Amino acid sequence: MTDRGADALRTTANTFEVGPSKMHWDGDKLVIDVNEMGAPPMVTRVQGQITLTPRQITNVEMPLKQDGSHVWRPFAPLADIDVNLEATGWQWQGHGYFDANFGTAALEDDFSYWTWGRYPHSQGSLCFYDADRRDGSQLGVGVMFENDGSIRVLRAPPKVGFKRSLWQVRRETRADAGYTPHQVQNMLDAPFYSRSAVRTQFAGEEIVGVHEALDLNRFRSPLLKPMLAVRVPRRRGWRFTD
Repeated sequence: MTDRGADALRTTANTFEVGPSKMHWDGDKLVIDVNEMGAPPMVTRVQGQITLTPRQITNVEMPLKQDGSHVWRPFAPLADIDVNLEATGWQWQGHGYFDANFGTAALEDDFSYWTWGRYPHSQGSLCFYDADRRDGSQLGVGVMFENDGSIRVLRAPPKVGFKRSLWQVRRETRADAGYTPHQVQNMLDAPFYSRSAVRTQFAGEEIVGVHEALDLNRFRSPLLKPMLAVRVPRRRGWRFTD
């Protein structure tokens, strides 16, 4: 990921470009062309194409706060993905997912902690979204995006803590009573953020999905924020040539 200025942004009805990378709709497929550099310690080129084929597009917009200042938009909770990057072993196909968060305020101003998980399930795509708001209230939502296109709000099972990340970020997700979730693969580890593949259980079915935990108290620390400039560098002076 690279931060770039307004000169590096270009959009049309079907295309979103930032510098040398872009995503565009080709019929019913979202095609993502990646042309970036990796961050330390893996300073290598990350180049290739990712194709996401939604099985359904939802119209769901879920407020994360009652005033609508933060919104979760799961565009395609069920999708197929084809990753073809120009490096040995960076090619695969499998379950895909496409969502976004929108807001009119900084996350760290309104939330202190949150976890999110998306788990492929025999019934469809299962999402758990939990957050601690700074006003003392909590968000706790479970949603099943069914294989037939319907959407069902769940009575979510209890939150269960499991082993902290390498940076000791607290982690928890939803699981059947008596079941302890656990990490099966680390994806990204930062002082304030963890992303990993996690195994949990819902309605008696063991499932493995992508889980994230975000400690926004740590993120807002003036000691940690400068670290983002190392992992997500800023680049100026971009010019489109076509």
